[in-house]
Amino acid sequence: MTIGFDDEKYVRIQSEHIRERISQFGGKLYLELGGKLFDDYHASRVLPGFKPDSKLSMLQQLSDSIEIVIVINAENIEENKIRVDLGITYEEDVLRLRNEFLNRNFMVGSVVITHYAGQRAADLFGQRLQRMGISTYYHYLIEGYPHNVSLIASDDGFGKNDFVETQRPLVIVTAPGPGSGKMAVCLSQLYGENKRGVHAGYAKFETFPVWSLPLKHPVNVAYEAATADLNDVNMIDPFHLDAYGKVAINYNRDIEIFPVLNALFEGIYGENPYKSPTDMGVNMVGFCISDDKVCCEASKAEIIRRYYTATNKLADGACNDSEVHKIQMLFNQLKISTADRRTTVAANERKKKTGHSCAAIELEDGTIITSQSGSLLGCCAALLLNVTKYLAGIDHQVKLIPQSMIEPIQKTKIDYLGGKNPRLHTDEVLVALSVLSPHDENCRKALECLPKLRGCQMHCTVMLSEIDRKILKKLGCDLTCDPVRKNPTIK
Repeated sequence: MTIGFDDEKYVRIQSEHIRERISQFGGKLYLELGGKLFDDYHASRVLPGFKPDSKLSMLQQLSDSIEIVIVINAENIEENKIRVDLGITYEEDVLRLRNEFLNRNFMVGSVVITHYAGQRAADLFGQRLQRMGISTYYHYLIEGYPHNVSLIASDDGFGKNDFVETQRPLVIVTAPGPGSGKMAVCLSQLYGENKRGVHAGYAKFETFPVWSLPLKHPVNVAYEAATADLNDVNMIDPFHLDAYGKVAINYNRDIEIFPVLNALFEGIYGENPYKSPTDMGVNMVGFCISDDKVCCEASKAEIIRRYYTATNKLADGACNDSEVHKIQMLFNQLKISTADRRTTVAANERKKKTGHSCAAIELEDGTIITSQSGSLLGCCAALLLNVTKYLAGIDHQVKLIPQSMIEPIQKTKIDYLGGKNPRLHTDEVLVALSVLSPHDENCRKALECLPKLRGCQMHCTVMLSEIDRKILKKLGCDLTCDPVRKNPTIK
């Protein structure tokens, strides 16, 4: 991977900037943390060199000053909302996040259940947290939020919420997903702190869009593609332009809510320390791009990946076509198409020649390896064998897994497990290689090459099973698929 982002610089200057913001407010800051913290793979793809846990590494520079508050919406608990990328409920993710923080020696002070209105499921979750010894607070629905400022910034509004007791100067407010009420928790705490004579501050930490990059910079356009389902739109911050005469980039929701936030700050403190929504942010990522061209190309590739994700969702009935159309408009802005993805072209060219479903992978040196489905192996399972043989220097004609071993596995799948697709999946191929590896040097060499697949681009001409997608994700492959459903009879 060609590096376009200085991660070491980012960790240093981002932590320094947050320290400055804490001191600006006299030593107490509530920092709303948006986006992913532990596994920000979007950032690592569009900013090559940015590590998926870079934000965590940055916060570890401040760990002695940090206290973490995790927020969850009671309505999400009631609805049993699932984090699609992890396959777990939001309440389970609260516990996962807490354990992740604790394992890295962060202080997790409490959990706040927001939008609380006596929901039975929220009560049960709150009781569970308390049995675990976790401090739990409740924040209530406020009529007319966020526009009824006179009610919100009063004892009948924020004043009704439980005040979250905190000990440290930097309070990170985070959540399993969007719509949790993180900002409302921060503002409620500011109200409570002010009533107690403490002039605490608020800031927002979101990586995208990057305020210091141009509006149509591919990194910012990639953010629009990533949030096409939310219909977020990057915009020039008019408040920032008016206050300073300088162009800064933000997105529609933050810009639209700023007048309300301004009124809330004035209701709490009598004045707003910020002149624009961009002022509220602490994002320094734009100053750490070391090779703009590399990041531009990586961002264009990400937009194409997002397009395939959207078309796959549409084929599964999981979204409407507006998400796809939004990304197609972004294609037009940057003059890109799916033909710019080399693996897409290679996989579809082989499909045209063979009539079979096919897959292709691009290695670090630019080499492209392809495969096709057959009677024994699916195209991705075959691709794993082809690419590991290539990387291990094993002749392509060598059969790593003998047919005599594959056929009994197929029989078990069909006759005993009731399966319909006899072809081996990627996980079954890897298990077979593992079984053979103690006595077969080629199988051992092939397995040892698996780490070299991390970060490689891959495309398949058919939508893959959940098993195959999970295996390829664990291997670190950036996968896209044509929006074509696979079935046992497909070639």
